[in-house]
Amino acid sequence: MTSTTRTQQPRAGTAHPDHLGHVVFIAAAAAMGGFLFGYDSSVINGAVEAVRDRYDVGSAALAQVIAVALIGCAVGAATAGRMADRIGRIRCMQIAAVLFTVSAVGSALPFALWDLALWRVVGGFAIGMASVIGPAYIAEVAPPAYRGRLGSFQQAAIVVGIAVSQLVNWGLLNAAGGDQRGSLMGLEAWQVMLGVMVVPAALYGLLSFAIPESPRFLVSVGKYDRARGILTEVEGEDVDLDARIAEIELAMRREDRSTFRDLLGGSFFFKPIVWIGIGLSVFQQFVGINVAFYYSSTLWQSVGVDPTDSFFYSFTTSIINIVGTVIAMIFVDRVGRKPLALIGSVGMAVGLGLEAWAFSYDLVDGKLPAAQGWTALIAAHVFVLFFALSWGVVVWVFLGEMFPNKIRAAALGVAASAQWLANWAVTASFPSLADWNLSATYMIYTAFAALSVPFVLEFVKETKGKALEEMG
Repeated sequence: MTSTTRTQQPRAGTAHPDHLGHVVFIAAAAAMGGFLFGYDSSVINGAVEAVRDRYDVGSAALAQVIAVALIGCAVGAATAGRMADRIGRIRCMQIAAVLFTVSAVGSALPFALWDLALWRVVGGFAIGMASVIGPAYIAEVAPPAYRGRLGSFQQAAIVVGIAVSQLVNWGLLNAAGGDQRGSLMGLEAWQVMLGVMVVPAALYGLLSFAIPESPRFLVSVGKYDRARGILTEVEGEDVDLDARIAEIELAMRREDRSTFRDLLGGSFFFKPIVWIGIGLSVFQQFVGINVAFYYSSTLWQSVGVDPTDSFFYSFTTSIINIVGTVIAMIFVDRVGRKPLALIGSVGMAVGLGLEAWAFSYDLVDGKLPAAQGWTALIAAHVFVLFFALSWGVVVWVFLGEMFPNKIRAAALGVAASAQWLANWAVTASFPSLADWNLSATYMIYTAFAALSVPFVLEFVKETKGKALEEMG
């Protein structure tokens, strides 16, 4: 261990002055997948009411069209890792870029509701791929001294993608005179909103041709000379290339190929630690965070906010999401994972509770009373801020650290799948629940935020400062 540490320090000290800029470019290019992840996930926010009106569908059918992309996400995430091991990380990025492009064009030019749903699934598959390939590639290419900071590019890109999609939607709505079905570039405004994703998708594809393949993948397929060249490119010429190749090969041999069977045990089918991971994933979604990104424009319009203003509020919420994410990135290693989670839970419960109170009032002339309207708007931003500075980041950190080495990969896969399913459940149920009782719906989300406090206190152990080998 001592010799390994000593060989890494010179790399960190001498390689990055000349190579850091290039490595940052590589990580940023790979993180474009994260940008598209965020963009494609939230761009539908601007089209919900227009789709409802154009195809004359009820809340239940509309919700399935919005949520069906998450099925594609789950499939894409489940298959991307194996695909990347067979054909390489770069080729997977290029396939994802093509799928994002096809989804954008198809979603912009649907001829029926089922057709739109199909293209949503295609986009979801690309999101699932990007959610797996981007972080894995960055971790494999980044020099050890910069791996953590460069790895954060993926999450930062996701929240920026969400914000940009809301800004673009707002700009296009204004260009169409405030009408989501208004004429714009020969199409209805909502179609243009969905089609604009062609631009970042094409950029992602082009950038994938400008960055190198992962040295780890090249070693796995026996292309040692290319791996050496790329290691020199990203870590510097004074690196002991033979030692680095040997280090990669040793790490690959030592990896545990965990299976679903390894997770079984205990009194309730899975081992307790697996249930804790599933619980973190489910609580993260059951507070209703994706309502803020999939339905916020619809939500504000339902309580009398002008469509243009509702789109603007969706954008400001996305900016708050970025701010909260930056706060989490700064403090997650200083304060710890568990304190941040608890702070976030309390803040989310307060914000959601205030929203539930505000939405309990009857509309006056189609709008919430002024005091309740402002309370709902401010509380929505408070909720997103506390989610972003805590559960939005901390859950992924926990899931990457909390499982024992032997079951880490399989347990993370199960927890991530639970997260996609919980996301789908909230996304698919919100329109019908909101039609039933909007205030009661937010009380349900408030209850989950409140229940997450005793869950974290009782079951979740702090992982800050612990080696992965200590987890058990």
